Amino acid sequence: MPALKPTAFTARITWLGRVADRDASLASDPVEHLPLGFGGPEAEAHSGVTRPSCSRVLDQHPRGTEIANVRQLTLIAAEEMAQIAAVMGIGALRPEWLGASAVVEGLADFSRLPPSSRLQGPDGVTLVIDMENRPCNLPARVIEAALPGAGRAFKAAAEGKRGVTAWVERPGLLRLGDALRLHVPDQPAWPHLEAARA
Repeated sequence: MPALKPTAFTARITWLGRVADRDASLASDPVEHLPLGFGGPEAEAHSGVTRPSCSRVLDQHPRGTEIANVRQLTLIAAEEMAQIAAVMGIGALRPEWLGASAVVEGLADFSRLPPSSRLQGPDGVTLVIDMENRPCNLPARVIEAALPGAGRAFKAAAEGKRGVTAWVERPGLLRLGDALRLHVPDQPAWPHLEAARA
């Protein structure tokens, strides 16, 4: 019996980008298509089947431990970017500043999509959503360089709206304008979640 339910919900790709050198800058460069292998975007700073653990998983692994790379891509919603920009009091938030892999539109509350949901493209390329991405100071520095005085407002403004991280389950090609169909786990929410988070 299938464990994932295809839905009628789709997200349309409005922007694609790649980070060539994370040490040089978090900023991504726009591209018209993004080839994906099992390690993520080809020739990209976040690609790889594994990665060294970071501050996000210190409760599970010492920093620098080799772990599976479930942060191959950063996906963010155009609607949430507009909300962040409004809170920050700026005209627009550019995806390059966020190191985004893709900007999509059409899925409400995108940052809250259930972990393990899939987004599947026309050629079968399939992305597995790991979890909500957390705001951090790295994009704030890029924003500050572009708009002096605005960067410090990013982290608070982006809370709950930073998009999601994802990894490649099935390789393929992402293209501007593609519709990604949402598939969600056929599983109810765990009733003890609030107690576990306390």
